[in-house]
Amino acid sequence: MGHNTRIAPKKLFMTDAKTLGQALDALLQPDKFKDYGPNGLQVEGDREVHLLVSGVTASRALIEAAIEANADAILVHHGLFWRGQDGRVTGWMRERLRLLLTHGIHLFAYHLPLDAHPELGNNAQLGRVLGLQTEGRFGEQDLACLGQGLNGGWSSPQGLADHVAGALGRQVTCVGDSARPVRRVAWCTGGAQGYFEAAIAAGADAFITGEISEPQAHLARETGVAFLACGHHASERYGAPAVGARMAQDLGLVHRFIEIDNPA
Repeated sequence: MGHNTRIAPKKLFMTDAKTLGQALDALLQPDKFKDYGPNGLQVEGDREVHLLVSGVTASRALIEAAIEANADAILVHHGLFWRGQDGRVTGWMRERLRLLLTHGIHLFAYHLPLDAHPELGNNAQLGRVLGLQTEGRFGEQDLACLGQGLNGGWSSPQGLADHVAGALGRQVTCVGDSARPVRRVAWCTGGAQGYFEAAIAAGADAFITGEISEPQAHLARETGVAFLACGHHASERYGAPAVGARMAQDLGLVHRFIEIDNPA
């Protein structure tokens, strides 16, 4: 006589902010980076953590959505505090902090460490989404990636741009030699247009990042290396949920990614 085997669901736990922060630090190793703001716990709430919400930026909209979801902690790439920022708590800053503190929600933010993690970081995850295989790193603090497409290259930069636009659901700005085949691709999420010269020196045929500034258009035309800008926010939607999912797996938490649309 046969037996029905029942697999018990994974038990869900609660943890405290200190334990969650230690797990995040152990994974992302923020002490290795020179960054533009503090990494780790930025705002301390008073709740035990069961539901972890991840997002790109600690905007009021994300905080309000986390409150609606009854989140205990929020994990973001862009936190509230940056080097050189006006330290006064007024206006929009007061409102974001008021919402977090009133509801006892912890806010964790990791900037460059969340870009750089070799498996779960923004750059690694963008490569996964675009079907790019990382073969090396370059640039300041080795943040940027260099590699090739898993299915070969593209006959032109526009072909790569169409591929990126389809994968991310965003229009892509593409500047460079329209006839040059693309084999080696460099990429770095967010506002990494300053890495373009390093990408050219590394031998890339095309460079993908979130934003383009005035000098990069000229460099792309003069060197023949294509520059693709796919949106700062659009390029950085994948690291925070990957790390949030890992924390849920390791600590037995519930994780939910909340996307707040941003045209940037």
